[in-house]
Amino acid sequence: MKPQFIYGADISFLDEIEVAEGKFYDESGVNDALTIMSQNGINSIRLRIWNDPDGGYCNLKRTLHMAKRIKEKGMHLLLCFHYSDVWADPKHQTKPKAWEALDYPALKQALYEYTHDVVQALQDQGTPPDMVQIGNEITFGIVWDTGSVNGELGESEEQWNQFTELMKTGISAVNAIDPAIEVMVHIDQGGKNDVCRRFLDRFEQLGVEYDTLGLSFYPWWHGTLMDLEKNMADLITRYNKDIVVVEMAYPWTLDTLGPVIIVDSEEKLHEGYPATEEGQAAYMQEFIQLLKRSPNNRCKGFHYWEPCWIPCKQDWSVGHPNNWSNLTLFDYEGRKLKALEMIKTAVES
Repeated sequence: MKPQFIYGADISFLDEIEVAEGKFYDESGVNDALTIMSQNGINSIRLRIWNDPDGGYCNLKRTLHMAKRIKEKGMHLLLCFHYSDVWADPKHQTKPKAWEALDYPALKQALYEYTHDVVQALQDQGTPPDMVQIGNEITFGIVWDTGSVNGELGESEEQWNQFTELMKTGISAVNAIDPAIEVMVHIDQGGKNDVCRRFLDRFEQLGVEYDTLGLSFYPWWHGTLMDLEKNMADLITRYNKDIVVVEMAYPWTLDTLGPVIIVDSEEKLHEGYPATEEGQAAYMQEFIQLLKRSPNNRCKGFHYWEPCWIPCKQDWSVGHPNNWSNLTLFDYEGRKLKALEMIKTAVES
């Protein structure tokens, strides 16, 4: 069941972090990260799934394991299909290796069967997803080159038709198992109205039916909080869809333990919000208030992207180098930050 307002988190790295003996702390000492988040107001968890990833995480086996833990906490579950063995985003939508040689009809069939089999496995385990994302940040398509609309690889009418037919295929696979599962379409650039309208106009014209629009919003890439608020107000009015800001984050420091982090300078910060514990908490407070004043309350919440991705692993030769460790809701030692406590305050207010 979807909460009235989603206070969510994407914890897809948590499984890997725990295996690497990463620890999380609250007032009681060492504690389970899911417990800490639940006790501080997080009511929804987002998990990404990759088809056949290196390293053994975020595959179906580990997704089933994490889904059990999430449902045991009574939390809402959002499953995010990347349709790739690696990251899928506006710059990368690489087909799974197993699908590389497939022609278009066979690719559609493979995408249907994979989507259906994953959701069915979760259903059979007694941990069905409450919401499913068909693709991740799909502003420029999925499973490139076949489903690409990114300009360089193709954005012709044929490409848009292929892309949207692939989307409809994934949606139909979810609906075949349980039409009550909400379907999300997720694009990036949540502060850029022209980009969002270009994409959503096409989806309307080509008859893609879905329930919820997911947006990513990171101020160092996508604009200001005011840009986000104006864009959401327009999209809600124009397309009559619920919105979830399904990826967001803000830094609590610019100091780093490693050589590379995404947000590494004051120029990348939002005006008025320093990269401190207090600045991060203040940003979260304003962000949540912004979402809650959306037209007709059609913004249904958010998911904080990778609040638990602390820099605990010494060897990332297998896995993913952590360039996000100053954008978490736990500090470098795994202690919860003020922004997480602020979420609890927002829930209770």
